[in-house]
Amino acid sequence: MLIKRPRGWELPESAATPEALVMGRRKGLGLAAGLLAGAGAGPALAQGAAPTADPMAAARNPRYQPGRDLTPERDVTTYNNYYEFGVDDKRIHRAAQRLPLRPWRLKVDGMVERPIEFDIDGLLRMLQLEERVYRLRCVEAWAMTIPWTGFQLSTLLGLVNPLASAKYVTFETAAIPAVMPGLRQSWYPWPYLEGCTIEEARNELSFLAVGLYGKALPPQNGAPIRVLFPWKYGFKSGKSIVRITLTDQRPVCFWERLQNQEYGFWANVNPEVPHPRWSQATERVIGSNERVPTRLFNGYAEQVAGLYTGLANERLWA
Repeated sequence: MLIKRPRGWELPESAATPEALVMGRRKGLGLAAGLLAGAGAGPALAQGAAPTADPMAAARNPRYQPGRDLTPERDVTTYNNYYEFGVDDKRIHRAAQRLPLRPWRLKVDGMVERPIEFDIDGLLRMLQLEERVYRLRCVEAWAMTIPWTGFQLSTLLGLVNPLASAKYVTFETAAIPAVMPGLRQSWYPWPYLEGCTIEEARNELSFLAVGLYGKALPPQNGAPIRVLFPWKYGFKSGKSIVRITLTDQRPVCFWERLQNQEYGFWANVNPEVPHPRWSQATERVIGSNERVPTRLFNGYAEQVAGLYTGLANERLWA
């Protein structure tokens, strides 16, 4: 008798996309087509009304248990890395309030059958949101635990249908000089660009967040939409995304372009591989300031270790 043992990163049938969402996909694609802007134009960003701060209607997914208390909301929204708004972690939340959040368009293009430029609110009306609690591990050796509202990245990829030749996915952050003083630092390779493989993008953990703590995502945390890879160091999770591009060329990302000996393409969390200037063996929990051991893949090894089979010669850890 054949006994199949499911792997940790395989989804059970119960986690399949609801039938109603699948059957409504044609309608959703029609709406998406209506949201298309001029093919030659970049994403339009202008000063407008901020999204509502009312709680988002999203049930928590019990599949994702962080094994750690939530970080206080105040710490999550006032201790931020966002170089477009400066380098002082504790002042960025004030500077970022100038970021215009509406209208906001998200272009998805490159090696796809259906390149689309979405209006962010139109996109959100097409999708069912959920809440996931993820651990966040910064390369600077601090950590948080955050309840994010959003949807799986693979859902968005399903709307554009990647070509078989697509091997990588890139994420471009908005660059708005009028409100982002950090862009004046011309030695940085703006705009902020991050990327992953198509297999990583399709992993169940890869998530596009539009909220946290039941509220719309604040500007300093990457509003109105950011990407999350909870098994990687935080710099891989690009904020305030305006463009997602599928390609067959591996991108050279923002920090890799600046200091490739310190920040590599993969940047998976590993306590045994130190940063050139500090140890990664432990992490400081924001809120309590407790020092705790770092976990391989930030504790998500069961879901993602299989992505890296056969890559022994790659520099998987930053």
